[in-house]
Amino acid sequence: MAFDTPITPDGDTITGPARQPRQMLADQAYDGHASVHDGAVADKLGLPGAPIEGPTHFSQFDPLAFSVWGRRWFETGCISVHFQTMVVEGESVTASLTRGAEPDVARIDAVKGDGTPVLTGTVSVDPAATTELGERLADMQAREPGELFMLDRLTVGQRSRTAASVSIGLDSTNGSLYPFSLRNKLGVITEPSPWYDTDDNPWGRPIVPFEMFSVLAHKVGNDLATRGPAVGLFIDLEVRVVDGPLFVGEEYVLDRQVLALGQSRRVESHWVETEVSSAATGRHIATVLLHSGLFKASYAGYPADRL
Repeated sequence: MAFDTPITPDGDTITGPARQPRQMLADQAYDGHASVHDGAVADKLGLPGAPIEGPTHFSQFDPLAFSVWGRRWFETGCISVHFQTMVVEGESVTASLTRGAEPDVARIDAVKGDGTPVLTGTVSVDPAATTELGERLADMQAREPGELFMLDRLTVGQRSRTAASVSIGLDSTNGSLYPFSLRNKLGVITEPSPWYDTDDNPWGRPIVPFEMFSVLAHKVGNDLATRGPAVGLFIDLEVRVVDGPLFVGEEYVLDRQVLALGQSRRVESHWVETEVSSAATGRHIATVLLHSGLFKASYAGYPADRL
């Protein structure tokens, strides 16, 4: 069995237990500075605390989706979420999944102990299913981004391919962006499974947890240049397995494309889709769609009259 997580059914909704996700990015650094996950940086930006990285919450949905779709979840599953409220270490989070008329699609939500929404979205195992981010991306693509000062060197359709293959090893660290190993993560992951670090699964090899797909997709740099230094954050994230699972220690090649640009009062943002392919065969394994923002106030060169 993949998980021992207790699940509570209530009509069409199933709910997992309250968990307290751990902060793994307090030492994250890029562009020569600490990230929003550092307490001092978060405080300077007026945030209530250093947020836990959004994909950390994905693990709480794995037992729910697996209970519905079994191994299909790891082979063709998709989790697509809009992050609503940041979570700091010590806060509890509860995940739920609600099935509707379509057998291969469900709604998901996560809330804090006081009911504050953490994220909302969809999970599915049908490649043709409409996802939470499919609709949000289309909305941004239909709007003009306005004048940009940090993302002005990017264009929609621009591509970037990594020069070397990347992998997630059990004991190898993942650079300054993700200063921990998979074994470190599995030591604190909210929903542990022997499938992640042993051969005890249907594929006979350890598989990469959904929350680590984003690490694989973003652990190395690219030539999608933004102005900085500036502090960033995740706004929306979708992980789609096309022909999986992703395997621990396997080499993959990343191919990125900018799909949209935009801004809000506090951030400039861009949507980047990363295709993950097997380095050995070229087979398309997964796609990671990230909508991330850069805080305008964190960039020293931002025009004062635009803040």
